[in-house]
Amino acid sequence: MISKIIIMAERIKDAEDRLLESMFASPPLADDGFSVRVVRKINRRLWLRRLTLPIATIIGGFIAFKPLSGLVAVLSSLSSLIPTDTINMATSSIPQFQTVVLGAILLAVCLLSTRLLDN
Repeated sequence: MISKIIIMAERIKDAEDRLLESMFASPPLADDGFSVRVVRKINRRLWLRRLTLPIATIIGGFIAFKPLSGLVAVLSSLSSLIPTDTINMATSSIPQFQTVVLGAILLAVCLLSTRLLDN
């Protein structure tokens, strides 16, 4: 159902509305391709901005690959120095999957209940 107010607003036109319609009804001005060049330049800059960060990330990854592989080798040699009791204690303190799922469900219920209380 369309409101009568909208229909009346479309039918009633004052002098300013008629002036605006006449201004926009005129043919566009000839700009000798200026607007096409501006749009092309804007699109080129958008693509440049979109591609700069991924390309810089790839270049940085190639540069950091060798030092990173050396760091992994050093850390793997240091892990043999850690006592097995410490590793066992650390792995036993990691929560089980059921506990994580229960916590996620509880968080979702809390967020949903606060959302319902706000409304």
